[in-house]
Amino acid sequence: MLTLALDIGGTKIAAGLVDPAGALVHKTTCPTPKTDDAEHVWIALRQTIADAVEAAEGAISAVGIGCAGPIDSTAGTVSPINIPAWQEFPLRDRVAGVVLGARVVLAGDAVCMAVGEHWRGAGRRVGFMLGMVVSTGVGGGLVLDGVPYHGRTGNAGHVGHVVVEPHGQLCHCGSHGCVETVAAGPWMTRWALDNGWAGPPDADAAVLAEAAAAGDPVAVRAFHRGATALAAMIASVGAVCDLNCVVIGGGVAKSGRTLFDPLNAALADYTGLSFIRDLRVVPAALGGDAGLIGAAALASSAT
Repeated sequence: MLTLALDIGGTKIAAGLVDPAGALVHKTTCPTPKTDDAEHVWIALRQTIADAVEAAEGAISAVGIGCAGPIDSTAGTVSPINIPAWQEFPLRDRVAGVVLGARVVLAGDAVCMAVGEHWRGAGRRVGFMLGMVVSTGVGGGLVLDGVPYHGRTGNAGHVGHVVVEPHGQLCHCGSHGCVETVAAGPWMTRWALDNGWAGPPDADAAVLAEAAAAGDPVAVRAFHRGATALAAMIASVGAVCDLNCVVIGGGVAKSGRTLFDPLNAALADYTGLSFIRDLRVVPAALGGDAGLIGAAALASSAT
């Protein structure tokens, strides 16, 4: 039997079929509609689900949903910051009404990413890890003592909203100075453009990374600034949760050494406590498939 896995974010919606060994045997994606109408987003997701169900030929035993948050794991609702059309949207019940007879499990998308990397990726055999997505936003999920940690409402590990600049930029969440406002791709690019970078007005983090790799001083500063914010947050969460590994994926992480070199250099300045000095920060191994694989793992192991 196969597990249907869904990964829903502000940029794209993905559906996949995962076998019991954790192999992704089918995947389909579509852009997340930019709309104020909740039903338009649902229609896009429902079609993506239908495509996967057809490919499965009836062999689906469970459904795992990873969605951008906040979520309410008890009520089965989602209110993603980057999908404003969905506010307390009854996602779990809607999916259950389409995939009849299958167990449906809802979790945060970054929790699913962390579980996927822990099961099949860079976090295998790691006891205490933080999985992170650094992309249009910054998300995180925790695996503690080898077990996914969801917290009271399903939102544990929401590290993108750890405050690193108390008087910093206003974040989409309503707070100020969240690490997301410094290290997420659109925020880094905007900062670079505001500070004299000669990139195109519609540039994204990939273009900024190319400029930084080529030595553009403003682009380099933007990445160093973002990496330093990530390092401060990682050291803080590492101390609180006694972590031994952080796995980072997402579009910004694809910049490779342009991000990881300054991040590790800054991390050395923040990890003064003896028990986090050996905290490792490594790139994700599963790319954009980690969330699907993790969602499937959570659904297939649920009781």
